[in-house]
Amino acid sequence: MLKTVGRAARAGEPLMTKRDYYEVLGIGRDASDKDVKDAFRSLARKNHPDKNPDDPESETRFKEIQEAYAVLSNIDQRRRYDTFGHEQPGGNPFGTGGFEGVNISMDDLFNGGFESIFSNFFSGASSRGPRVNRGHDVLLNHRIPFEMVQEGGEREVEVELMEACDECGGNGAASPDAISSCQPCGGEGRLTQSRKVGPFLQQMVTDCPHCRGDGRIIDKPCTACRGDGRQKMPRTLRFNVPPGVLDGTRLRMSEKGEPAQGGRGRPGDLYIQLTIDDHEWFERDGADLLMALPLGYPELLLGTSVELPHVDGEPLHIVVPSGSRPGDTLLISRRGLPHRRGRGRGDITVLLKLHVPKKPSKEIKKQVEALRDGLSISDDDVEDEVRREAQERRRNR
Repeated sequence: MLKTVGRAARAGEPLMTKRDYYEVLGIGRDASDKDVKDAFRSLARKNHPDKNPDDPESETRFKEIQEAYAVLSNIDQRRRYDTFGHEQPGGNPFGTGGFEGVNISMDDLFNGGFESIFSNFFSGASSRGPRVNRGHDVLLNHRIPFEMVQEGGEREVEVELMEACDECGGNGAASPDAISSCQPCGGEGRLTQSRKVGPFLQQMVTDCPHCRGDGRIIDKPCTACRGDGRQKMPRTLRFNVPPGVLDGTRLRMSEKGEPAQGGRGRPGDLYIQLTIDDHEWFERDGADLLMALPLGYPELLLGTSVELPHVDGEPLHIVVPSGSRPGDTLLISRRGLPHRRGRGRGDITVLLKLHVPKKPSKEIKKQVEALRDGLSISDDDVEDEVRREAQERRRNR
């Protein structure tokens, strides 16, 4: 059944269909509050008018998404909607004009500021109040030896990071009495300006220039931090490197970043980006390892055994069968690096290469010359060998 939206349709005009709020957000009716919030954030980012300047329909979609979220994120309104749908007693909860959308910036969508905007829709509460700050995230780079990928382990580093000032407790003032509320913004940290654009009244919210969005004026700054509320302090960081970690992995330490300015709000996060040193002879592909093994012609022809130190502490035994050729590969199973999430270990692939002395002695050259007829390929057989090599290469690819 079709339903009217906003004003009643005039005679002869088609009725407009109002989509189900759950359908708008792409969620089920059993969706949790977090599911509702995540769906809104994803869709709002995608359909925000600022991100779609060439799409005139994006504003309509954006308002529809906002309306659905405004209702489904409110416990009472969601309960009424689940019971009555769009025909709930008392009419449209947004008034006779319907839902016109709110001024949500892309910054709000990425930093979570939209929550406080919608939380006051049905409660009648004022949106005034100081901005809730968050400290900056911090990114540190840290190198680890290749061998540490095998077992993982704990690392400890000494760094200097911004901390809340010990002298003022992070508020930036010489004393609690030295802080006053900003008069121009009433302690809110924001100023609302209205301007008329055609028949519409547009409101713009900006940081208060007098307090720089803090909502407070510090009459006498702390002498230790000069009013910033933060100081660089030495800190010892301890963190665990998981086995099988990949190069470039970022380890997150929640709320270990910079404190919020003025001591109000939660600290940022600390990220440690790992750079893994190269191994002396191994190349890495996830949990698998690849190495080249140069051998003389006698070792390839007659076979040999080679032992090398390995990253797991146990010697790596490589058995080269007789009749091996340069370019052949040997697979050593389950001696590679550990898979992440504890799914065993990878393999090692050994590529055989022919080692040719750069400056053989005259005696060696004489000995090889004596063996030329037995080891060389005759001119008549070269073409056949080239053809055979090509066929084998195509079979193996």
